[in-house]
Amino acid sequence: MSDERLSALVVAVGGFHITDRAMRKAQDAAQQAVAAGRLDVRARAEYLAAVRRYFTGFAHEARGHLRDVDRRLEHLNQVQFNLMAERGVAVKRIEATQAVLSELDAVGPGA
Repeated sequence: MSDERLSALVVAVGGFHITDRAMRKAQDAAQQAVAAGRLDVRARAEYLAAVRRYFTGFAHEARGHLRDVDRRLEHLNQVQFNLMAERGVAVKRIEATQAVLSELDAVGPGA
């Protein structure tokens, strides 16, 4: 990885709100080293390993959250479908009873 790409990676990672203490420490050290132009091979390898470890876990967590949201949306869609069907039945019932009541009025008063 070129120094430009590594610098861009450090900037990109720095855009995340990092709460993990080890990752925050690695990020701060990398930012300081890149700014000073002295990120040696060992520090570079440690930083890349920390980024991989953190973002692999982060990606796994995000995928799990997406699966959960998808499941909840699927349930919501099913509930909405069922309610729309139930509404259709209620509308048909109203129409049928209204037709009977209209016919009753047509038959004559007092009926």
